[in-house]
Amino acid sequence: MASATPNAPAGLTLPDVLPATVLADAEHYDVVVVGFGIAGGCAALEAARAGARVLLLERAAVHGGTSSMSGGHFYLGGGTAVQRATGHDDSVEAMVGYLMASTKDPDEVKIRAYCEGSVAHFDWLESLGFEFERSYFPGKAVIQPGTQGLMFTGNEKLWPFRDQVAPAPRGHKVPVPGDTEGTRIVMDLLRTAVEEAGVEVRYETGASNLVVDGSPTSGRVVGVGWRSFDQHGVVSAGGVVIAAGGFVMNPDMVARYTPALGSKLFTLGSTYDDGLGIRLGESVGAALENMEEPFITAPFYPPSSRCKGIIVNKDGERFVAEDSYHARTSYHVLQQPDAIAYLIVDSEHLGEDHMPLVPLKDGFETLEEMESGLGMPAGTLVKTIETYNENAAHGEDPDFHKHPDWIAPQTAGPWAVLDLSLGVALYAGFTIGGMATTVDGEVRRTDGSVVPGLYAAGACASNIAQDGAGYCSGTQLGEGSFFGRRAGRHAATR
Repeated sequence: MASATPNAPAGLTLPDVLPATVLADAEHYDVVVVGFGIAGGCAALEAARAGARVLLLERAAVHGGTSSMSGGHFYLGGGTAVQRATGHDDSVEAMVGYLMASTKDPDEVKIRAYCEGSVAHFDWLESLGFEFERSYFPGKAVIQPGTQGLMFTGNEKLWPFRDQVAPAPRGHKVPVPGDTEGTRIVMDLLRTAVEEAGVEVRYETGASNLVVDGSPTSGRVVGVGWRSFDQHGVVSAGGVVIAAGGFVMNPDMVARYTPALGSKLFTLGSTYDDGLGIRLGESVGAALENMEEPFITAPFYPPSSRCKGIIVNKDGERFVAEDSYHARTSYHVLQQPDAIAYLIVDSEHLGEDHMPLVPLKDGFETLEEMESGLGMPAGTLVKTIETYNENAAHGEDPDFHKHPDWIAPQTAGPWAVLDLSLGVALYAGFTIGGMATTVDGEVRRTDGSVVPGLYAAGACASNIAQDGAGYCSGTQLGEGSFFGRRAGRHAATR
């Protein structure tokens, strides 16, 4: 059942709110969790360990959700065992300082809780039955190519952040080679732990409605309507945790909130990232945050030597430090005229073509030929490259403050031009925004009050990750598992 909004596209329709009277004779659970990805699994496990009787609903036939598709990065710091073993100093205050500086609209309460609890959360994750390898990957890559346990996955070494806070690597990767499905081993271990804790898991069963005692916009959430094929029913609950993913697979929500994801892009998500969890929250008055901010990226490295090249727009002007985390670079590409951008790199730094996401546009023997071939205003590109090379010869970049590690003159012709433009490079993305929540996952209304009995975590909640410019790989798995645990514990104690 769904509320009828005149002329509203189907993907924006809110589910009906059911009255508490439907719960007569309904089975009762202390906590009901919706979605068995990393956030939902952690919420269910912690609720059960806190003594609650827990029901976990999952629309798919198996556990894992979109989490299982990811490579396995957890953004953790403050002095984890991997950081210490690889000789990288980090502190809670340094981690707090960086996240406060790099987040669009930072919530210090959440950031501080996350950073102060990061080492303990690292230990909790390993207690599931795996270990992050005590090793470090020093290069620039989307994710460690092997099983190295640590690398930089954000903009910690980027100006101005490196001048404000001592940089430390915080991208902890599970010990699985490659860049996809690494998280599956964590989800399999989590499934075992959930089952051992006595959580009842119902697969191929999704939440359809929330049940409220009182007014739909001011009452308490006391249950969940569910559907499994042609069967449906309701269960009573002391607390409901929604962890049902983002909305990248809902074209109506994408068109409304993040239209850039609707064209010329490959969407990263599972079939069930349709925003239903968010719309369930909206049906009872949940406020939404950062819905207009997608994560969009087309990495141009590895090889990491390409970061020593120059990125320009269609007018031949630089606009971003080339050593930025790939999503930050892409964020700025999309702000350029017609979202056109090129990576220019000389023969010495091109390396092998490991990243077909950003195709080779052409090669040029001279800078003048390149400028003409790209249709740029006369003299602009030549001046940009000559200025860059003059400064790079002294290890400097006064215009964008690229880190010295990635500064090198681009003088060894011929030069290659890789096309970073939207619609040419293969950009991929997912949604970031979701329900506004407290540090314990309680869903907030627009007036700041909480919706009693309702919690949210993972991709359908807005926490630390807020936009592509400040994103660090591993934030969603890190915050999803961390705040999912907090939501489960809080729901159980309430």
